[in-house]
Amino acid sequence: MTAVTDIDMNREECENNVNLTENPMPVVAIANNLNVEDEGVSKLEPYVGLEFNTADDAREFYSLYAAQIGFKVRIGQLYRSRSNGSVSSRRFVCSKEGFQVNSRTGCQAFIRVQRVESGKWVIDNFKRDHNHELEFTEGMSLSLFQTTAKSLVNGNYRQGIRLLEVEGDGDHFPSGLISFKRLKTGERESEAMVEPYLGQEFSSANEAYRSYNAYAASMGFKIRIGQLFRSRDDGLIAARRFVCSKEGHQHSSRVGCGAFIRVKKQVSGMWVVDRFIKDHNHDLDPPREADKKIPTALVGFRDDASGGLENLGSVETNDASHPKRSQESSIGSNWYDVLLEYFQSRQVEDTGFLYAVELDDGRCRSVFWADGRSRFSGSQFGDAIVFDTSYRKSNYSVPFATFIGVNHHKQPVLLGCALIADESKESFTWVLRTWFRAMSGRRPLSIIADQDKAIRQAIAQVFPGIHHRFSAWQIKAKERENLGRLLSIDSGFKYDYDKCIYQSQTAAEFDAAWNALLSKYHMKGNAWLKEMYDKRESWVPLYLRGTFFAGIPVNGGIKSFFGSLLNAQTPLREFILQYERGLSRRREEERQDDFDSCNLQTYLHTKEMVEEQGRRLYTLTVFKVFQKELMDSYGYLGVKISEEGIISRYLVRKCANDNEKHIVTLNGSNLNVICSCQMFEFEGVLCRHVLKVFQLVNIRDIPSCYILHRWTKNAKYGFVGDAETESGGSSQDLKAMMLWGLREEACNYIGAGAASVERYKLALEIMLEGRRKISQHN
Repeated sequence: MTAVTDIDMNREECENNVNLTENPMPVVAIANNLNVEDEGVSKLEPYVGLEFNTADDAREFYSLYAAQIGFKVRIGQLYRSRSNGSVSSRRFVCSKEGFQVNSRTGCQAFIRVQRVESGKWVIDNFKRDHNHELEFTEGMSLSLFQTTAKSLVNGNYRQGIRLLEVEGDGDHFPSGLISFKRLKTGERESEAMVEPYLGQEFSSANEAYRSYNAYAASMGFKIRIGQLFRSRDDGLIAARRFVCSKEGHQHSSRVGCGAFIRVKKQVSGMWVVDRFIKDHNHDLDPPREADKKIPTALVGFRDDASGGLENLGSVETNDASHPKRSQESSIGSNWYDVLLEYFQSRQVEDTGFLYAVELDDGRCRSVFWADGRSRFSGSQFGDAIVFDTSYRKSNYSVPFATFIGVNHHKQPVLLGCALIADESKESFTWVLRTWFRAMSGRRPLSIIADQDKAIRQAIAQVFPGIHHRFSAWQIKAKERENLGRLLSIDSGFKYDYDKCIYQSQTAAEFDAAWNALLSKYHMKGNAWLKEMYDKRESWVPLYLRGTFFAGIPVNGGIKSFFGSLLNAQTPLREFILQYERGLSRRREEERQDDFDSCNLQTYLHTKEMVEEQGRRLYTLTVFKVFQKELMDSYGYLGVKISEEGIISRYLVRKCANDNEKHIVTLNGSNLNVICSCQMFEFEGVLCRHVLKVFQLVNIRDIPSCYILHRWTKNAKYGFVGDAETESGGSSQDLKAMMLWGLREEACNYIGAGAASVERYKLALEIMLEGRRKISQHN
């Protein structure tokens, strides 16, 4: 009687997971000793505490169970003893675990067996659920099922093995075979939404996340993955926080909500709720169904071998609004494991390191990553960016793309990297959107990227209204492709073409020169020229000058950040090494430029106060640009040509050259100034024409609004001066700059303070005093 009761309980536990279908047969009682009647059919199921003589026996047992359920098994990780190096634990996983090949879906079903003092192997962790359809293989005989089960399970634990009977009332299935079919998700009974409470236990941090997510859905809010806490003894994850999605202030949608739970790992391996804040500081939404997709927060998670969580940048899936793509990924399947291992090691060292993996129908596709320094640089130099996909110039084996900005020394600065699965709009959109999130939602003013349709559509979707400038290398390649013969044999055409493109000062001038060019060389039927005229605002200098591009030349580009160290053919075994070498080299150059700017002084050519002001504020590189404009201004003449109230207009022309002239408009009240050359709008440094007018009206200091903080010596520290706050920047931009500036300085401060006990005490004392002063500041 007792045996039958146990069986009924097991049946009730598993009915939500497996539907057993067969020709009707009578109910059969199954005894504890694994003896079964011929007309009955049983199913073994692993459970924590089940014991085996060897690890191989455990693997065979799990394989047998897998064959019944409808999946296959692979050998997973092994763990060795720290004392003698012997194997102390093994994992056997579903064959669809991981993402190394397209057929894998990241399934988390597994068993883990641990060797105990007696020498036996005991299951200490079991994950039953799969994230894919199960595939039953017909033809498993009952006799094989029974014989193998008896031979594998250690006798002392046979009485506890979980068996399921099949009920029926009809003829026997003649061959003794049985079909197992996994029920669809919609057929399962919904789980109860339980409010968290102190002391609530979970078998893993993942289970705690799912429970809190279900509770959140029923209450009307969403959750994110919060902080993780590591043990000081062994560095393993000891606790996790799951927070309301409106926690913090990093985005305008967040309101600093304090609702969260924290789960702490116990010695037993269980995770227990040790903190729970229920109240929110915002209105809740109507209840909804719990999100069953892999979390798409900027810091996501995945199971580790012990059931804990590891930091993982976003693992994002394409929902119904994004059709599944049949195009294969251009990223080699062996890259994912290597990169993910590298990313996780970097997160231990750099709390600001973020990475994201795109999933499509369970397959790993595009990958994005950015370390804390790159994200910090985005708050300073993310106003004009280059989305460098030059790997597409030739046949490539590594679809490596970079986001590049221009730092305060006019050198390239890395803002993020990506491996792009294919050249579809969906892939480019995912990469651009992920970068945008990684930069705390700070929107750039301009972007330089290729002109292909997929990239143009992705940019328009993620950054609507942004000025997209076409890559110079691609423009030149298209010119060679479509005009190459004419450019090479007719020097007159090249002269007229370049004059039209690069010397037109107004839209009317450009249109006239363009039409004259087409007529003169009988090119009106050229489809490529017609297409490029329609897109002239994205490549003709005349239409680019009014947008800030950090001075990146219109007929060229910025230096490659990694140079020859990384290219589209770099093999996997060298990729990470070369990536870190290039990153280190560039950042050392920036540190050297910072040192030079703070400790060296450029020779002054005049006694003008504006020159001294520029030398004091600008970095060496930018000051040389400003100084050249100042010196050239002495070769120009300026004449006031009109005055309307406080608005004056000046004609500034080069001495002995009437063809080079520009109009400068000055507001005498607030000193706002505009030049027709638009150098300040394009580069952020005042031009010679404006400086000539300042000399005429006796303006001795550069107005603060015309000294961009990004070009100053203090730019890298995130110091926000009056010029920045008065220039109309959004509060979100200001918030991001302050946040990353403090974070960067804090990292340096911690490193210096932890060098010795004496330094630690001093650093702590200074920090406490600083916090006291901040709390007193209104």
